[in-house]
Amino acid sequence: MFSELHLHLGGAILPHILYSYLLRQQGHELLRRFPTHERFEAFFAKKHRSLEAYLQTHTLVERIQRLHSLRYFIQRLVRGAVLFDNLAYVELRYTPFYRTDDHLDESQRIRQMAEVVQTIAEAAVSQPQYPLQVRQILCVHSKLSARVNKSTVELAIGHHAAGTRDASRNGSVVAIDIAGPDALYRPRIKELVDLLKLARKRGLRTTAHVFETGDGLYPELLPHLDRIGHGIQVPLRQPNLLRDIAKRGQCLEVCPTTYVRTGTLKTLEDLRVVFARCFDAGVDVAVCTDNSGIHQNRLPMEFENLLVRDIIDFHQMEACHRAAFRHAFGWKGEPRPL
Repeated sequence: MFSELHLHLGGAILPHILYSYLLRQQGHELLRRFPTHERFEAFFAKKHRSLEAYLQTHTLVERIQRLHSLRYFIQRLVRGAVLFDNLAYVELRYTPFYRTDDHLDESQRIRQMAEVVQTIAEAAVSQPQYPLQVRQILCVHSKLSARVNKSTVELAIGHHAAGTRDASRNGSVVAIDIAGPDALYRPRIKELVDLLKLARKRGLRTTAHVFETGDGLYPELLPHLDRIGHGIQVPLRQPNLLRDIAKRGQCLEVCPTTYVRTGTLKTLEDLRVVFARCFDAGVDVAVCTDNSGIHQNRLPMEFENLLVRDIIDFHQMEACHRAAFRHAFGWKGEPRPL
């Protein structure tokens, strides 16, 4: 069984499940843009010219995954993760502001974020026949205001404090993440560092989408992270940073399919040097899916794709499998066997 450390709510649901939901909503605006399932699925399957273009898929899904539909989608996510993905543990990340009602003003949407987090927590425990441990990671976003981002961290702190009374509580918030187009981070570095410091001070863990692309090279963020979201540009462009990453005990969350879909890498084979340099430097790597639903590529298949291309071997696969449990923010005990 597997541990999934990097899964976005916006990319976790299969296109046919999203489209079936749309069909049940009479007159949904997206049905005019996508009159057939084939056109809808083709939108998610195509490669993109950049990370920012790729993120438009999340923007579209966020229009479907709003507060009124979250319970429906979380229940299907949990069922699929157990029956088809062979997952024992998953950290589900999303930006709560983007699941609120967009006809409300900013203050009202900030208040509604708490209901979003609580709804997901409740949905995660509503199907005891599927024994999946779910934890939430709340994302601050490079396109959102400083007020919204700070409110997101404060919301995470509040839910985490409630969850510490029962550390094993399913659906609890365990961390914050920094997400959104990474080219927009630069003028907000101090703000982002302050948010990371605040989260850590109040007991939350931290991760961030950094060193994913050439626009996301922010070494000043690294000391404030427990894990590094993606991070592939460290071994590719700045391998001198690997020694400090190893000393801090940080783990890279590597999501192979994403880099081909975003045009960040030309082929999966480009990851061979990423794994080799990380293993040589003693840096842990957890293989993740990022968006298993819209990629239609489950975590066991991510491993298989790496193995059949000789990007990693079976011993390295086992090391990545153990690392994913060891670096999980809410998993207790030993890794589950493969």
